[in-house]
Amino acid sequence: FEMTKTEEEWRKHLTPEQFYVLRQHGTERAFTSPLDKHYAAGTYSCAGCDLPLFSSKTKFDSKTGWPSFWDPISDEKGPSVGKTEDRSFFMLRTEVHCRRCGGHQGHVFEDGPKPTGLRYCINGVALKFAADKSAS
Repeated sequence: FEMTKTEEEWRKHLTPEQFYVLRQHGTERAFTSPLDKHYAAGTYSCAGCDLPLFSSKTKFDSKTGWPSFWDPISDEKGPSVGKTEDRSFFMLRTEVHCRRCGGHQGHVFEDGPKPTGLRYCINGVALKFAADKSAS
C-alpha cells in the first residue's frame, strides 16, 4: 500500500475501536455508528489516512445498521477502495479496504440501488466525515 505504518504506529494513531476495525478486520456492532443515519452533504474519508472514499451523494439507508453507499469515489488512480476475497464466517464475501493504507472498511454486496446495484456496507468507525463547505 502507498501508506504503511508499524502496528505500534497504527495503535498510536487510531482509537482502540478504529484499530480493531481498520487493522484487525473487525466489525462494529450494527446501529451503533452516528454516521449510519447521517445525511449531511459532504465526504466520508478513511479514518486511517484521510483518503476520500465516499460522497454523501451516493449514501443511502440500507436499513442494515451500517453506513451504506452505492459507489466509491474514483480519481486518476481509480476507485478509492480495493476489494479482496473474504472467506471468514464460513461464507464468501467481498471485503472493501482503503486503497491508500489498506484499512478494512467493510464489505460490498450486490443488493444495492441503481445505478450500480452495489451496497458498500461500511463500518462508521472506519470513516471520518467532512461537510461540504458550500453547504454551510
